[in-house]
Amino acid sequence: MSILDAVRSVLFVHAHPDDETIGTGGLIAYLASRGIRIALVTATRGERGEVVAGPLAALVGTAALAEERERELERAARTLGINEGFWLGEAPARAPGLAPRHYRDSGMEWIRPGLAGPAADSAADALARAPLAEVTTDLVAVLQHVQPSLVISYDRTGGYGHPDHVRVHDAALAASRALAIPYAEILHSPTEDTEWFDLDAYRATVVAALRCHASQLSVDGDFIVHSGGQREPIRPSVGLRLR
Repeated sequence: MSILDAVRSVLFVHAHPDDETIGTGGLIAYLASRGIRIALVTATRGERGEVVAGPLAALVGTAALAEERERELERAARTLGINEGFWLGEAPARAPGLAPRHYRDSGMEWIRPGLAGPAADSAADALARAPLAEVTTDLVAVLQHVQPSLVISYDRTGGYGHPDHVRVHDAALAASRALAIPYAEILHSPTEDTEWFDLDAYRATVVAALRCHASQLSVDGDFIVHSGGQREPIRPSVGLRLR
């Protein structure tokens, strides 16, 4: 028996543009190939992201970076086969009766290699500072709109500790439970209680979607090269674990 048995639609919840491709690009492409309808909620525009050296470098720290990352996400979503995308805080991903809000990238600081923590200078309107109840009710609203069979998002660590990932996990899990919709967390290493999906057949699609996020990364063979120079293997395969 698979987590995906009888699943007809999936809502992915991610923190920043490019997370959908880096973390779940292979899975999204696989689901699309099976005719499963895919929706994506992205919580922030990644305003605090560094920028790859080159023609887009002048965007760092400007409002134009958020606009560029919106365009990058749109191209990547199209490449992966996502059917519809939403920004958290904007209808239908906003609780009824509340004015739209823009959740900002909270930033992060590296605690040690592979583990991030909150940035000391996150803005007052940053996602990680938003009340958990507000973020949760926004996600309840979009879940009621999409009515997915399954919600997919991060584990309790957010994958590597980024405060926005952790906030997304906490709110997405709470919203899913409020509506009794199954929630599956993303894992990048197989464990006994993980259903592992070997998705290397979708590597070319993932690479094409990664290239859409040109402000944040480049592709060098089988590696993602982030704007800060960090190298990360491209990993189409992924595990899911129900919570």
